[in-house]
Amino acid sequence: MGRKLILALLLSLVLVTLAVPVFAQGEQGAAAGAKASKDQWLLISSVFGMALAAAGCGYAQSRAIAAACEGVSRNPGATDIIRLFVFLGLAFIEFLALLTFLVILLLRQT
Repeated sequence: MGRKLILALLLSLVLVTLAVPVFAQGEQGAAAGAKASKDQWLLISSVFGMALAAAGCGYAQSRAIAAACEGVSRNPGATDIIRLFVFLGLAFIEFLALLTFLVILLLRQT
């Protein structure tokens, strides 16, 4: 329990430290930087979205490969069919990451 508390406190300290420059902005900069702020948040959110998509795809691909290995070990005669569906599944999983990247590029254009 102590380790989790220390980790939570450390994370809170890092977040508070990163939030300090937000409060240092003057009122003149707030009006002029409204569009820049929108672009900045779009960039940050798109980076997090792509990171989540890549992590999800990596996890899904590892689960698909693990399931295929287990299926082949249980039934070696079905290796060709399992290989076909694994490649098809991996292509669909990778397409999700590419689709996320495409959506991010389209959002950056607006």
